[in-house]
Amino acid sequence: MRAITIPEPGGPDALVWAEVPDPQPAEGEVLVEVAATAVNRADLLQRQGFYDPPPGASPYPGLECAGRISALGPGVSGWSVGDEVCALLSGGGYAELVAVPAGQLLPVPKGLDAAAAAALPEVTCTVWSNVFMIAHLRPGETLLVHGGSSGIGTMAIQLAKAVGARVAVTAGSADKLARCAELGADILVNYRDQDFVEEVRKATDGKGADVILDIMGAKYLDPNVKALATNGRLAIIGLQGGAKGELNLGALLTKRGAVTATSLRGRPLAEKAAIVAAVREHVWPLIENGQVRPIVDRTLPMQEASEAHRVVDASSHVGKVVLTL
Repeated sequence: MRAITIPEPGGPDALVWAEVPDPQPAEGEVLVEVAATAVNRADLLQRQGFYDPPPGASPYPGLECAGRISALGPGVSGWSVGDEVCALLSGGGYAELVAVPAGQLLPVPKGLDAAAAAALPEVTCTVWSNVFMIAHLRPGETLLVHGGSSGIGTMAIQLAKAVGARVAVTAGSADKLARCAELGADILVNYRDQDFVEEVRKATDGKGADVILDIMGAKYLDPNVKALATNGRLAIIGLQGGAKGELNLGALLTKRGAVTATSLRGRPLAEKAAIVAAVREHVWPLIENGQVRPIVDRTLPMQEASEAHRVVDASSHVGKVVLTL
Protein backbone atom coordinates (compact mmCIF):
# COMPACT_ATOMS: atom_id res chain seq x y z
CA MET A 1 0.00 0.00 0.00
CA ARG A 2 0.93 3.67 0.02
CA ALA A 3 1.02 5.93 3.06
CA ILE A 4 2.20 9.34 4.20
CA THR A 5 5.54 8.69 5.90
CA ILE A 6 7.86 10.92 7.94
CA PRO A 7 11.45 9.90 7.05
CA GLU A 8 12.79 12.81 9.12
CA PRO A 9 10.89 15.17 11.47
CA GLY A 10 10.38 18.69 10.16
CA GLY A 11 8.03 21.08 8.42
CA PRO A 12 5.09 20.16 6.18
CA ASP A 13 7.43 19.01 3.40
CA ALA A 14 8.68 16.25 5.72
CA LEU A 15 5.55 14.30 4.75
CA VAL A 16 6.32 11.81 1.96
CA TRP A 17 3.82 9.65 0.03
CA ALA A 18 5.56 6.28 -0.27
CA GLU A 19 5.14 2.53 -0.72
CA VAL A 20 5.04 0.68 2.63
CA PRO A 21 4.08 -2.83 3.77
CA ASP A 22 0.38 -3.64 4.10
CA PRO A 23 -0.83 -3.89 7.72
CA GLN A 24 -2.34 -7.19 8.89
CA PRO A 25 -5.31 -7.27 11.29
CA ALA A 26 -4.42 -8.90 14.61
CA GLU A 27 -6.75 -10.58 17.08
CA GLY A 28 -9.82 -8.39 17.54
CA GLU A 29 -8.92 -6.03 14.68
CA VAL A 30 -10.32 -5.30 11.23
CA LEU A 31 -8.57 -3.99 8.15
CA VAL A 32 -10.11 -0.79 6.77
CA GLU A 33 -9.62 0.44 3.23
CA VAL A 34 -9.30 4.18 3.86
CA ALA A 35 -11.40 6.61 1.84
CA ALA A 36 -10.69 9.71 3.95
CA THR A 37 -8.88 10.91 7.07
CA ALA A 38 -8.85 14.21 8.94
CA VAL A 39 -5.93 16.37 10.04
CA ASN A 40 -5.48 16.93 13.77
CA ARG A 41 -2.92 19.05 15.60
CA ALA A 42 -1.46 15.86 17.03
CA ASP A 43 -0.46 14.98 13.45
CA LEU A 44 1.48 18.22 13.20
CA LEU A 45 3.28 17.43 16.45
CA GLN A 46 4.11 13.93 15.22
CA ARG A 47 5.50 15.36 11.98
CA GLN A 48 7.77 17.64 14.01
CA GLY A 49 9.03 14.75 16.13
CA PHE A 50 7.23 15.78 19.34
CA TYR A 51 4.44 13.18 19.59
CA ASP A 52 5.39 9.59 18.84
CA PRO A 53 2.66 6.97 18.37
CA PRO A 54 1.99 4.64 21.31
CA PRO A 55 3.94 1.35 21.30
CA GLY A 56 2.57 -1.04 18.71
CA ALA A 57 0.60 1.63 16.84
CA SER A 58 1.05 2.47 13.16
CA PRO A 59 4.02 4.80 12.57
CA TYR A 60 2.05 6.90 10.08
CA PRO A 61 0.01 9.95 11.14
CA GLY A 62 -3.76 10.03 11.22
CA LEU A 63 -5.98 9.64 14.30
CA GLU A 64 -9.26 8.94 12.50
CA CYS A 65 -10.54 7.67 9.18
CA ALA A 66 -13.56 6.57 7.20
CA GLY A 67 -13.71 3.75 4.69
CA ARG A 68 -14.78 0.16 4.13
CA ILE A 69 -13.87 -3.01 6.02
CA SER A 70 -11.78 -5.19 3.70
CA ALA A 71 -10.82 -8.01 6.10
CA LEU A 72 -11.63 -9.30 9.59
CA GLY A 73 -9.00 -10.44 12.05
CA PRO A 74 -9.49 -13.43 14.37
CA GLY A 75 -12.16 -13.07 17.03
CA VAL A 76 -14.09 -10.17 15.45
CA SER A 77 -17.88 -10.30 15.57
CA GLY A 78 -20.59 -7.77 14.80
CA TRP A 79 -18.85 -6.42 11.71
CA SER A 80 -18.62 -7.73 8.12
CA VAL A 81 -16.41 -7.24 5.11
CA GLY A 82 -17.87 -4.38 3.10
CA ASP A 83 -19.30 -2.44 6.05
CA GLU A 84 -18.89 1.33 5.71
CA VAL A 85 -17.22 2.56 8.88
CA CYS A 86 -15.34 5.39 10.52
CA ALA A 87 -12.80 4.78 13.23
CA LEU A 88 -10.81 6.25 16.09
CA LEU A 89 -7.13 5.43 15.54
CA SER A 90 -3.85 5.53 17.44
CA GLY A 91 -2.21 6.29 14.09
CA GLY A 92 -2.19 5.19 10.47
CA GLY A 93 -5.07 7.15 8.97
CA TYR A 94 -2.84 8.76 6.32
CA ALA A 95 -2.66 5.49 4.39
CA GLU A 96 -4.59 3.30 1.96
CA LEU A 97 -5.12 0.59 4.61
CA VAL A 98 -5.18 0.64 8.41
CA ALA A 99 -5.73 -2.04 11.05
CA VAL A 100 -8.25 -0.97 13.70
CA PRO A 101 -9.41 -2.59 16.97
CA ALA A 102 -13.06 -3.49 16.45
CA GLY A 103 -14.03 -1.58 19.59
CA GLN A 104 -12.94 1.66 17.92
CA LEU A 105 -15.24 1.32 14.90
CA LEU A 106 -18.39 3.31 14.29
CA PRO A 107 -20.86 2.95 11.41
CA VAL A 108 -20.84 5.82 8.94
CA PRO A 109 -23.87 7.91 9.98
CA LYS A 110 -26.77 7.83 7.57
CA GLY A 111 -26.62 10.63 5.02
CA LEU A 112 -22.88 11.34 5.36
CA ASP A 113 -20.15 10.68 2.84
CA ALA A 114 -16.69 9.41 3.75
CA ALA A 115 -15.13 12.89 3.94
CA ALA A 116 -17.70 14.07 6.48
CA ALA A 117 -17.57 10.81 8.46
CA ALA A 118 -13.75 10.98 8.68
CA ALA A 119 -14.08 14.30 10.50
CA LEU A 120 -16.11 12.78 13.35
CA PRO A 121 -14.33 10.14 15.48
CA GLU A 122 -11.60 12.21 17.12
CA VAL A 123 -13.74 15.27 17.88
CA THR A 124 -16.82 13.40 19.05
CA CYS A 125 -14.80 11.08 21.30
CA THR A 126 -12.72 13.94 22.71
CA VAL A 127 -15.68 16.20 23.41
CA TRP A 128 -18.02 13.54 24.75
CA SER A 129 -15.42 11.97 27.04
CA ASN A 130 -14.19 15.26 28.50
CA VAL A 131 -17.25 17.51 28.58
CA PHE A 132 -19.88 14.90 29.41
CA MET A 133 -18.29 11.72 30.82
CA ILE A 134 -15.72 13.54 33.01
CA ALA A 135 -16.98 17.12 33.52
CA HIS A 136 -20.67 16.12 33.47
CA LEU A 137 -22.02 19.21 31.70
CA ARG A 138 -25.72 19.52 32.51
CA PRO A 139 -28.68 21.35 30.93
CA GLY A 140 -28.73 25.01 31.92
CA GLU A 141 -25.02 25.17 32.70
CA THR A 142 -22.48 27.31 30.84
CA LEU A 143 -19.66 25.75 28.83
CA LEU A 144 -16.65 27.88 27.82
CA VAL A 145 -14.82 26.51 24.77
CA HIS A 146 -11.42 27.88 23.86
CA GLY A 147 -10.76 27.68 20.13
CA GLY A 148 -14.45 27.63 19.30
CA SER A 149 -13.88 27.54 15.54
CA SER A 150 -11.62 24.46 15.64
CA GLY A 151 -12.80 20.94 14.91
CA ILE A 152 -13.10 20.27 18.64
CA GLY A 153 -14.73 23.64 19.23
CA THR A 154 -17.37 23.37 16.51
CA MET A 155 -18.39 19.94 17.81
CA ALA A 156 -18.40 21.06 21.46
CA ILE A 157 -20.71 23.98 20.64
CA GLN A 158 -23.23 21.72 18.92
CA LEU A 159 -23.23 18.95 21.52
CA ALA A 160 -23.54 21.39 24.41
CA LYS A 161 -26.47 23.14 22.75
CA ALA A 162 -28.08 19.77 22.01
CA VAL A 163 -28.22 18.97 25.73
CA GLY A 164 -29.53 22.41 26.67
CA ALA A 165 -26.37 24.16 27.88
CA ARG A 166 -25.29 27.73 27.23
CA VAL A 167 -22.04 28.12 25.28
CA ALA A 168 -19.29 30.73 25.42
CA VAL A 169 -16.41 30.60 22.94
CA THR A 170 -13.11 32.30 22.29
CA ALA A 171 -11.71 32.76 18.79
CA GLY A 172 -9.28 35.11 17.07
CA SER A 173 -11.41 36.87 14.45
CA ALA A 174 -14.87 38.26 13.86
CA ASP A 175 -15.40 35.79 10.99
CA LYS A 176 -14.59 32.80 13.18
CA LEU A 177 -16.85 34.09 15.96
CA ALA A 178 -19.65 34.54 13.43
CA ARG A 179 -19.30 30.89 12.41
CA CYS A 180 -19.46 29.88 16.07
CA ALA A 181 -22.64 31.93 16.47
CA GLU A 182 -24.17 30.13 13.48
CA LEU A 183 -23.59 26.84 15.32
CA GLY A 184 -25.33 28.15 18.42
CA ALA A 185 -22.66 29.84 20.55
CA ASP A 186 -24.27 32.40 22.88
CA ILE A 187 -21.25 34.33 24.20
CA LEU A 188 -18.57 35.38 21.72
CA VAL A 189 -15.12 36.53 22.86
CA ASN A 190 -12.32 37.71 20.57
CA TYR A 191 -9.26 36.72 22.59
CA ARG A 192 -7.09 39.22 20.70
CA ASP A 193 -8.77 42.27 22.19
CA GLN A 194 -11.13 41.03 24.92
CA ASP A 195 -10.58 39.49 28.37
CA PHE A 196 -12.48 36.20 28.38
CA VAL A 197 -12.67 36.14 32.19
CA GLU A 198 -14.37 39.53 32.25
CA GLU A 199 -16.67 38.74 29.31
CA VAL A 200 -17.81 35.39 30.69
CA ARG A 201 -18.47 36.83 34.13
CA LYS A 202 -20.40 39.72 32.59
CA ALA A 203 -22.53 37.38 30.48
CA THR A 204 -23.28 35.08 33.42
CA ASP A 205 -24.09 37.78 36.01
CA GLY A 206 -20.79 37.16 37.76
CA LYS A 207 -21.23 33.41 38.08
CA GLY A 208 -18.64 32.18 35.55
CA ALA A 209 -18.43 29.01 33.47
CA ASP A 210 -19.51 25.68 34.92
CA VAL A 211 -17.27 23.75 32.52
CA ILE A 212 -14.26 24.98 30.53
CA LEU A 213 -12.80 22.98 27.63
CA ASP A 214 -9.22 24.21 27.25
CA ILE A 215 -6.64 23.65 24.51
CA MET A 216 -4.07 26.15 25.79
CA GLY A 217 -2.74 24.65 29.00
CA ALA A 218 -0.28 26.74 31.02
CA LYS A 219 -1.01 30.12 29.44
CA TYR A 220 -4.68 29.96 30.36
CA LEU A 221 -4.44 28.06 33.65
CA ASP A 222 -4.81 31.04 36.00
CA PRO A 223 -7.46 32.91 34.00
CA ASN A 224 -9.41 29.69 33.53
CA VAL A 225 -9.60 29.19 37.28
CA LYS A 226 -10.75 32.81 37.62
CA ALA A 227 -13.42 32.18 34.98
CA LEU A 228 -14.79 29.07 36.71
CA ALA A 229 -18.08 29.14 38.53
CA THR A 230 -18.40 27.65 42.01
CA ASN A 231 -18.18 23.86 41.59
CA GLY A 232 -16.76 24.47 38.11
CA ARG A 233 -14.79 21.89 36.14
CA LEU A 234 -11.77 22.71 33.98
CA ALA A 235 -10.94 20.07 31.35
CA ILE A 236 -7.53 20.52 29.73
CA ILE A 237 -7.04 18.68 26.43
CA GLY A 238 -4.21 20.65 24.78
CA LEU A 239 -0.98 22.44 25.59
CA GLN A 240 -0.73 25.04 22.82
CA GLY A 241 0.12 27.64 25.48
CA GLY A 242 2.70 25.54 27.31
CA ALA A 243 2.91 22.56 29.64
CA LYS A 244 4.03 24.12 32.93
CA GLY A 245 1.99 26.72 34.77
CA GLU A 246 1.29 27.93 38.29
CA LEU A 247 -2.01 26.83 39.81
CA ASN A 248 -3.57 28.96 42.55
CA LEU A 249 -4.88 26.20 44.80
CA GLY A 250 -6.46 28.72 47.11
CA ALA A 251 -8.65 30.06 44.35
CA LEU A 252 -9.51 26.52 43.27
CA LEU A 253 -10.42 25.55 46.84
CA THR A 254 -12.60 28.62 47.26
CA LYS A 255 -14.55 27.65 44.15
CA ARG A 256 -14.59 23.94 45.02
CA GLY A 257 -13.30 23.51 41.50
CA ALA A 258 -11.79 20.55 39.69
CA VAL A 259 -9.05 20.38 37.06
CA THR A 260 -8.67 17.36 34.79
CA ALA A 261 -6.22 16.76 31.97
CA THR A 262 -6.60 13.96 29.44
CA SER A 263 -5.33 12.71 26.12
CA LEU A 264 -7.12 10.14 23.96
CA ARG A 265 -4.44 8.55 21.80
CA GLY A 266 -2.55 6.59 24.45
CA ARG A 267 -5.52 5.29 26.45
CA PRO A 268 -5.96 1.53 26.92
CA LEU A 269 -8.12 -0.22 24.33
CA ALA A 270 -10.92 -0.89 26.82
CA GLU A 271 -11.18 2.81 27.70
CA LYS A 272 -11.28 3.82 24.05
CA ALA A 273 -13.93 1.20 23.34
CA ALA A 274 -16.07 2.51 26.20
CA ILE A 275 -15.82 6.07 24.87
CA VAL A 276 -16.63 4.96 21.32
CA ALA A 277 -19.66 3.01 22.60
CA ALA A 278 -20.89 6.07 24.49
CA VAL A 279 -20.46 8.24 21.40
CA ARG A 280 -22.41 5.75 19.30
CA GLU A 281 -25.22 5.73 21.88
CA HIS A 282 -25.46 9.45 22.60
CA VAL A 283 -23.93 11.36 19.67
CA TRP A 284 -24.73 9.28 16.59
CA PRO A 285 -28.51 9.79 16.91
CA LEU A 286 -27.96 13.57 17.01
CA ILE A 287 -25.87 13.38 13.84
CA GLU A 288 -28.35 11.16 12.01
CA ASN A 289 -31.30 13.44 12.85
CA GLY A 290 -29.35 16.50 11.65
CA GLN A 291 -29.09 18.20 15.04
CA VAL A 292 -25.28 17.90 15.02
CA ARG A 293 -23.02 17.82 11.97
CA PRO A 294 -19.33 17.66 11.18
CA ILE A 295 -17.87 20.96 9.99
CA VAL A 296 -15.45 20.35 7.11
CA ASP A 297 -13.60 23.46 5.96
CA ARG A 298 -11.98 21.84 2.94
CA THR A 299 -10.90 18.51 1.45
CA LEU A 300 -7.60 17.79 -0.27
CA PRO A 301 -6.13 14.66 -1.87
CA MET A 302 -4.05 12.55 0.49
CA GLN A 303 -0.96 13.29 -1.61
CA GLU A 304 -1.39 16.96 -0.64
CA ALA A 305 -1.03 16.29 3.09
CA SER A 306 1.76 18.86 3.26
CA GLU A 307 -0.61 21.60 2.12
CA ALA A 308 -3.26 20.42 4.57
CA HIS A 309 -0.72 20.73 7.40
CA ARG A 310 0.10 24.28 6.30
CA VAL A 311 -3.59 25.19 6.48
CA VAL A 312 -3.99 23.77 9.99
CA ASP A 313 -0.67 25.25 11.12
CA ALA A 314 -1.88 28.69 10.04
CA SER A 315 -5.27 28.25 11.76
CA SER A 316 -6.89 29.62 8.63
CA HIS A 317 -9.73 27.08 8.72
CA VAL A 318 -12.98 26.53 10.61
CA GLY A 319 -13.77 22.97 11.65
CA LYS A 320 -11.77 20.15 10.07
CA VAL A 321 -9.45 19.73 7.09
CA VAL A 322 -9.92 16.34 5.43
CA LEU A 323 -7.67 14.25 3.19
CA THR A 324 -9.28 11.90 0.68
CA LEU A 325 -8.27 8.94 -1.44
